[in-house]
Amino acid sequence: MIKMYDLGCKVSDWFAGYASYTLHATLRISLLLLVVSLSGCLSSKQLKTNGYILTAQTVRGNREISSENLLGLIPQKPNRRLLGLPITTQLWLYQLGQRRYDRDQALRNLQAKTNEFEQQSQLVANQPKELKKLNRRYGRQLKHLRQKAEEGNWVMRNLGEPPSYFSEKDAQANVVKMQKYLSDKGFFNAKTAYKLDTLRRIQIRVNYLVTENEGFYLRNIVYEIADPRVDSIVRQSFDKSKLQVGERFDFDNMSGERLRIETLLRDQGYYTFSRQYIRATDVDTVRRGNDRRFRDGLEPGDSSRRNVDVTLQIMNPPGQSAHPIYHIGQVEMQISAAESLPPVDRPIDSTGAVSLPVVPFIQFDTVNRNGVRYLLSGRNLSVRLLDSKILLRPNQLFSQSNYRDTQRQLFLLNQFKFVNLNFIDTTNRRLKTLITATPLDKYEATAEGGFTGLLYQGTGYPGGFGSLIFRVRNMFGGLETFETTLRYGLEAQTGFVPNPNNPKQVVYTSQELGVSSSLTFPQILFPGRFRFAFTRYAPRTQISLSFNNTFRPDFRRSLLRATMAYTWQTTPTKQFSFLIADINLINAGNGSVPVISEAFNKQLKDLTAQGSTVYLSFRRSLSSSFSFAYTYNTNIPGQNRRANFLRTVIESGGTTLNFVSDKTISRWSDTATGIGLQFYKFLRGNVDFRHYIPIRNRTTVAFRVNTGVAYGYGPDGGPVPYEKLFFAGGSNSVRAWLPRRLGPGSAFPYQTDPTVPAISNGQFIYLFEQPGNVLLEGSAELRGRLFHLGADVNGAIFVDAGNVWTLTDNPSRPGSVFRFNTFFPQIAVGTGVGLRLDFSFFVVRFDGGIKVWDPARKYYDAKEGTVDNRFILPKFSLAKLTSGPNPLVINFGIGYPF
Repeated sequence: MIKMYDLGCKVSDWFAGYASYTLHATLRISLLLLVVSLSGCLSSKQLKTNGYILTAQTVRGNREISSENLLGLIPQKPNRRLLGLPITTQLWLYQLGQRRYDRDQALRNLQAKTNEFEQQSQLVANQPKELKKLNRRYGRQLKHLRQKAEEGNWVMRNLGEPPSYFSEKDAQANVVKMQKYLSDKGFFNAKTAYKLDTLRRIQIRVNYLVTENEGFYLRNIVYEIADPRVDSIVRQSFDKSKLQVGERFDFDNMSGERLRIETLLRDQGYYTFSRQYIRATDVDTVRRGNDRRFRDGLEPGDSSRRNVDVTLQIMNPPGQSAHPIYHIGQVEMQISAAESLPPVDRPIDSTGAVSLPVVPFIQFDTVNRNGVRYLLSGRNLSVRLLDSKILLRPNQLFSQSNYRDTQRQLFLLNQFKFVNLNFIDTTNRRLKTLITATPLDKYEATAEGGFTGLLYQGTGYPGGFGSLIFRVRNMFGGLETFETTLRYGLEAQTGFVPNPNNPKQVVYTSQELGVSSSLTFPQILFPGRFRFAFTRYAPRTQISLSFNNTFRPDFRRSLLRATMAYTWQTTPTKQFSFLIADINLINAGNGSVPVISEAFNKQLKDLTAQGSTVYLSFRRSLSSSFSFAYTYNTNIPGQNRRANFLRTVIESGGTTLNFVSDKTISRWSDTATGIGLQFYKFLRGNVDFRHYIPIRNRTTVAFRVNTGVAYGYGPDGGPVPYEKLFFAGGSNSVRAWLPRRLGPGSAFPYQTDPTVPAISNGQFIYLFEQPGNVLLEGSAELRGRLFHLGADVNGAIFVDAGNVWTLTDNPSRPGSVFRFNTFFPQIAVGTGVGLRLDFSFFVVRFDGGIKVWDPARKYYDAKEGTVDNRFILPKFSLAKLTSGPNPLVINFGIGYPF
């Protein structure tokens, strides 16, 4: 075997020498063979003798049970292969690092540093500050040395992957696990086995063979309950049972039913009840056949199915005739700030041992309300609002749901660091309830900043932003939170018009300065008792006011916005938001460079003459609306599992203007005779759906569909506010196009003449943002971890499709209107790859996209006639990565695109 690998080394050397004399394509093949041969050379010296590397595992023959669930039972993870080929690049890198790694030396270094730390610690044992610095310094060093001793050097840990050896015992154990899992899923007669395939000498693939056979279905479900009161409660809830006659037997449903009964009873005062009292005492499997009950339709299913009868028994506690029932006793909430406590010395007794710290006496302000005793420690907190969050009351039956909801409600106030609920069983089965909470700091200031960038025709333009955030908690003693944010940004953006003095300059510097303030109340601010209906749902009311100024060479624009919104959360996955008022006052003026600003104003006039309404976005206007949003989200950050995200928004703008005639609105909007404000009446809807499917431990396929419609119905058809229109292209949309530059429809970009596309060096020049009334886009993305380099470095392959359209026809821009018989070929398609740096608390993302289908690439040219280059993928070239007709578009973002 070793001789074969040595021969491979010689072959690789021959290819390496010959490659310099070959053509470019042959060089690529030679380098690939070189990597394969080197992989064999290194592994031959460092792998176990007669050991096989596990590089693939499959499940075959299963019909009902998914392969994903069966593979999840296997603890052994195969070594990853490059693009599914028998090339274990990361294993090769691991062994490359192993050649320069001495584990014994790493252990000696760890032990030496540990001894050094212990000696230094004894010297400063009586100096707390010095000891703290010593712990911090040596803590980092010891952590690094321990990691090196346990996991290897930097290359092995971050770039490589240790060998995963195949073991016959592991395969046999996995077969037993699958057999048990199938039995738990109702396939009692299932059979499992495995078959081995050898891949490329020492690599092996394990094929697990599954034969499910017929499943067993529930025929009779019998409950035997010793406690009459428990029996009555359980039988009244049979409609919510996890076990239903006619369904296939599933042990997970059995466990779910035990959990359901436990939760049901613990909400009815059974504080000490647990699922351990519930047992499946009898599980009988029977073959019914063609009996009279089946023929008469008395039982579901068919004549060949196998059935199972299940008996669930709920036992009483040993030596008792019934389960004990508990009530809530005294309820007390104690609020104290840990940072306000004075430092306390820890005395040493005569033996030299350190005794427990002396707890200082704290003077509490005591308030009683609705049976709850509040100890406030001098804090000016609203007892009335706290009382609405506490759902436990004296003499009530103990309820586990009330316990959890109370803890959740107090935590969501964003006023406390910690919230703990403890019960003490006193006499007569009464639970003394103690709620302890430590407030967060009243004042908090933070600073945030970041970098932005624009890549336009191969040239990068950097930018950045920064913000200061000041937060005040419990500002007026009503548990409210006040927050003010000051933000400044300086970034590069493509202009609407080129610089008349320098036509090649189309990228300008944009400055943004804004300030926003918000006040959040932990309740629904509404007169009457209606607001108390939301008490269990963590209600919030937010009132905000913001002012934002944008300074550019071509225009200046300011936005004054005031909002008021209600939000509540019925479950951890469902949230509702009702924006009862969203008022926007927009003003615009000339830009900072007069010559560019004049050209921009002329451009607006030309567009207006062609039927465009974009000029309305740059005049004084007033927009008001209200909206309702629903969000359903089962995706938990950090957990790779199946999840869904759905957000729907319905918005109505200028609704109160329906009481005023269109003629009056037009008179108000007239700049000569009226107040000169543009008013809007519109309807807008948006649906955003995402689905996440895990493939492997750190590999996920994510899908997204995003669609929306914005319809204006003001005077003369009325426009929609610019901010309420839809845009396509950019880091969170179709990533092969620049931000907001895709569409509308099949309309192409232009500069001055709308019949002539704006083209430079084969590239379309996207100067203007392209708003639309209709949005339709979708994405599919494969995400996976590549390696660890200070942070998890993840890769992605994606496909995006979508576009925006208008609802009104514009003769100067054919193809821009949405029509059911023409929209499909107008959907743009892009693809690309991405690189993500995952630092746990945030993700830095780089995506590179290229166009596959560009609907705007079909147009009439005076010289060439009809040009149809919509399928533009073949025009992408690595030699012209940023300068060809289909350039690589780089997108930078924070967080995942969806």
